[in-house]
Amino acid sequence: MSANTHITLQLSGLNCASCVGRAERALAAVDGVEQVSVNLATSTAQVDGKQNLPLDHLTNALADAGYPAVETQTSLRIENLSCASCVGRAERALQAVPGVISASVNLASQSAEVGYVVGATSAGDLARAVTAAGYPGHFRDDALDEQAQTDQHRDDEIQQLGRQVLIAGILTLPVFLIEMGGHMIPALHHWVAANIGMQNSYLLQFVLTSAVLMGPGRAFYSKGFAALLRAAPDMNSLVALGTSAAYGFSLVSTFVPAMLPAGTANVYYEAAAVIVVLILLGRWLEARAKGRTGAAIRKLVGLQVPSALVVKDGKAVETAIEQISVNDLIRTRPGERIAVDGEITSGQSYVDESMITGEPIPVAKSAGDPVTAGTVNGNGGLEFRATRVGRDTLLAQIIQMVEQAQGAKLPVQGLVDRITLWFVPAVIAAAALTILTWFLFGPDPALSFALVAGVSVLIIACPCAMGLATPTSIMVGTGRAAEMGVLFRKGDALQQLQEIKLVALDKTGTLTKGQPSLTTFTCAPGFTRETVLPLVAAAETQSEHPIAQALVAAAGPDLAQASNVEAIPGYGLRADVGGLALLVGADRLMQREGIEIGALAETGAELAKRGETPLYAAIDGKIAAVIAVSDPIKQGTRAAIQAFHQQGLKVAMITGDNAATAAVIAADLGIDAVKAECLPGQKVEVLEQLKSEHGAVGFVGDGINDAPALATAEVGIAIGTGTDVAIEAADVVLMSGDLRGVVNALTVSRATMRNIRQNLVWAFGYNVLLIPVAAGVLYPFGGPLLSPALAAGAMALSSVFVLSNALRLRRLRPALAEAPSTLDAALVANPAE
Repeated sequence: MSANTHITLQLSGLNCASCVGRAERALAAVDGVEQVSVNLATSTAQVDGKQNLPLDHLTNALADAGYPAVETQTSLRIENLSCASCVGRAERALQAVPGVISASVNLASQSAEVGYVVGATSAGDLARAVTAAGYPGHFRDDALDEQAQTDQHRDDEIQQLGRQVLIAGILTLPVFLIEMGGHMIPALHHWVAANIGMQNSYLLQFVLTSAVLMGPGRAFYSKGFAALLRAAPDMNSLVALGTSAAYGFSLVSTFVPAMLPAGTANVYYEAAAVIVVLILLGRWLEARAKGRTGAAIRKLVGLQVPSALVVKDGKAVETAIEQISVNDLIRTRPGERIAVDGEITSGQSYVDESMITGEPIPVAKSAGDPVTAGTVNGNGGLEFRATRVGRDTLLAQIIQMVEQAQGAKLPVQGLVDRITLWFVPAVIAAAALTILTWFLFGPDPALSFALVAGVSVLIIACPCAMGLATPTSIMVGTGRAAEMGVLFRKGDALQQLQEIKLVALDKTGTLTKGQPSLTTFTCAPGFTRETVLPLVAAAETQSEHPIAQALVAAAGPDLAQASNVEAIPGYGLRADVGGLALLVGADRLMQREGIEIGALAETGAELAKRGETPLYAAIDGKIAAVIAVSDPIKQGTRAAIQAFHQQGLKVAMITGDNAATAAVIAADLGIDAVKAECLPGQKVEVLEQLKSEHGAVGFVGDGINDAPALATAEVGIAIGTGTDVAIEAADVVLMSGDLRGVVNALTVSRATMRNIRQNLVWAFGYNVLLIPVAAGVLYPFGGPLLSPALAAGAMALSSVFVLSNALRLRRLRPALAEAPSTLDAALVANPAE
């Protein structure tokens, strides 16, 4: 059963891959949930489930698992509150918004305090909901919108971790100098013994280390031991166990050394303190790097405007974007960004739509033309009526697509999940075995060696790098793809796209511009162009097919009214015009209807050889004319096909067009295989055949009749200038109609998967190689016994390496230098960082 509801939640307490697995299992166990993906890099959960899936069931499950959903509070100013019943209606409107936990409206202060789950809704949605109820809501001056709250939360986290690192570092430095400095510099050891005294130095280290563990390091213990009690140990549990072991042994050595075997009373305060400092430092570096992975989303959000001029009673009033409703009349001044999607009612201007189409040349706009949120008005004033607002605008949908793709889980993540499910318990068991082995078979002081090795195993094996390896690359890769005009609607397409062996292309609107023009109109004896063309065009007025539009444009205005119009998919159409029965379509339509084409068949064949598409018209059962239309090849098509071949891919064209016409176009473009005269249902059969011959297939199309094929292919790629039905059926959407975007999509897919493999090799290789080293397997052969402090440093650096490697994807360039980077121009002009 397909999911009816999609919910995004912001989670807290996620620290490693083990946390991700437990959070996913907790959500998956909720009745009605069909699919779950938790992302460590963004700390978000994406849940697909049945309609009306109760949000509180999800939040309760997360709270029980120890990873509660992040909740926040916002304030709204509310107008038109005049009595207690108004308050009740406003509160009910706010409480009805999915994700709202509480809503309290105050009549005296004309305000509302609303608590909600971050990700499930936004402050803008709340303002729109209460406005729709008749009580216009506005952000309070001290309230932040959702993206601002997310950014603020990230900045606060970075600042808090920075303070914790600084405090812990200051407290740890004397401990490190006294203990480790004394080992490395004998003179310092003698100075401490003579001037401070060894027992006093132990007490000083005890005080400073206790301050580190109970202050900046407190979260490791509150979260780590709580996870152990739930029998779900995570990274915090490993840190808590390791540092507690070193700290506890040091306490015994300091205050009751007689409890220990002779010669084993050593202190390891510096190990516990340094571990906390280094892991906090690693988390601080991670937080800073994670902030950069979400740069694409912040840039996209930066294209949204906070307010616009809404015309009310003839006056233009500056209105917050969340207050704008469908059918509001909006005035846009020269140089301003369009606030919402709409249709122009008056004015003329040129609008820069490069963020949508990739075309650098501004488009002329006048009354009746559509405008899109985020695009930039030129030097003329415009008034337009809002048609889509809030989360319904194209820009908001683009942002949502990118967010969902960034939070997706690829099939390759399944291996990580299976390993990390048992990883932390296995590490704890390995540490216990290490301690036991050293204690039973190690040299004197065996207990000290056992403690050092066991703590090192616990600390070095934290699975942060494994948890970050895949999601960080996905975040950066899909974000960079969006900047290049490629939107991954389904996350697994990022992995599947690099596995395809053949690219199958629709012709009209994909290889060609989809803007055909009438080139030939040859009539049968007894018919004339002046009489037949207006009839044919009248029949085609109700069709949205590009060829129909070309015929209507050629015939001009003042056409007769057609009735009983019936589209015959893959063949053409029939209609009644002025009492005459018309058939317009391919030669196979005439054959099906038993109409002899006669001498016009030879004319049609000649037209097809020239690469033009022949159509036939019949009136009252008699052939009347052969019509030829020509659709020019798109500018980037040849370069894209050459690039496919250079990447080792085969290229096929699947079209409903005449076989001779299709063959001419394929030969001209260097296409390897042609499947022509295909009905919409046959495109699926052709794709299945191509799969069996070549392997995984990617299909590129733009029309309603392409939707089944887009859904059937391993990866369906929709041209963004196509129909909504095609886009909904696709896995990948190209913002522009340029076929070179497919090459860019392949480039991003391959680069991202290569980056993920590098991260996984590092993350797994790091643990496979260094856990035995930390356990001391090299020590009997003259190798090193890794100290817990060095283990902590290595663990922190492993996560930073994974993040840094993923961030390299931000420098990825389009595969074809001439390919338009659809969002780059707009983003460069409006940086949000």
